[in-house]
Amino acid sequence: MALLKMKFPLQRRVRLAQGLWLLSWLAVLSGAITFCLGLYLKTELLRRAEVMDNSEIHIVPNILMVVGLAAIGTNWFAGRICQDSLDPERFPRWKNFLLAWFALAVLLCSLLVSAMALSCALQGHLEESLKVGLRNGIRFYRDTDVPGRCFQKETIDRLQIELRCCGNNNYRDWFEVQWISNRYLDFTTKEVKDRIRSNVDGRYLVDGVPFSCCNPGSPRPCLQYHLLDNNAHYNYEHQSEELNLYGRGCRQALVSYYMEMLNTIGPGVLSIMFIQVSVIASMRYLQTAVEGAMALENPEEESEGYLLEKSLKDSLVDLRAAVLGLLKIGPVGPVAEGGAADEEAGEKPAN
Repeated sequence: MALLKMKFPLQRRVRLAQGLWLLSWLAVLSGAITFCLGLYLKTELLRRAEVMDNSEIHIVPNILMVVGLAAIGTNWFAGRICQDSLDPERFPRWKNFLLAWFALAVLLCSLLVSAMALSCALQGHLEESLKVGLRNGIRFYRDTDVPGRCFQKETIDRLQIELRCCGNNNYRDWFEVQWISNRYLDFTTKEVKDRIRSNVDGRYLVDGVPFSCCNPGSPRPCLQYHLLDNNAHYNYEHQSEELNLYGRGCRQALVSYYMEMLNTIGPGVLSIMFIQVSVIASMRYLQTAVEGAMALENPEEESEGYLLEKSLKDSLVDLRAAVLGLLKIGPVGPVAEGGAADEEAGEKPAN
């Protein structure tokens, strides 16, 4: 029994073909939008590549770009099929192509679903990647003379200013690394010598932060150094005072930034997938209705259109058999031997 069977007179088939033609071009536009969304997300991820330890999250924009390009081509062909659907001479040439078209269109919808699922599943990987990348970026902040690391200072400063954040988790992360280059330290002074000697690793550690951590919205002038010394500043208590530094860590800021972006892209991807599913269903109705009309003596008579020729269970069984047939996977072993014996038994009476 056919699934979701409908009657299609000639006029209704014409309207279906016209509506599907418009819908296919809307899907072409949606494919272009999907590609642009993936490209935008890819660009934003590449902008912060220096503070990421790996690029696993890049699979999401890569899928969106591939699906967008494939959707443009697939739905362009759908528009061509709609134009030829009412011509008995031109439509048959698309018959063998339609099976591959349906398979590709379903694959595109599956990839869109997987992209949305991966965007949620990879949030933990993104956070861990940023944690390691930011930690290395802060550690190499002072290496402005080291080839391959000379850009780290500018990268971190721009990041903290643009996202209004400080450090990896918070501003105290800067207390644990030597972020001032040795070339700017006077090793003849007592303060520098004492700080280096007091540290096991021989590093110059200070309770201070770079200028990019300063919040310009604070009414008090920026306090960069001696942040833990209450006597170093007038009317200052570091444990209770709201510092004029950015309180949010850059890892949290970046994760929030990218997740907000993905949450914004998500509804758009859902809408695009809905359009693609509508194209698939309409194309199936058009195909079955036109093929049914061509099988009639009078092609202008009413025909039937459906999504599946049989029930869902039987259709899945037929699909599995067709796939196995394409892969040339047949029964082996006792079944095959039994089949050969039956053939020989059938040939004996004939002989």
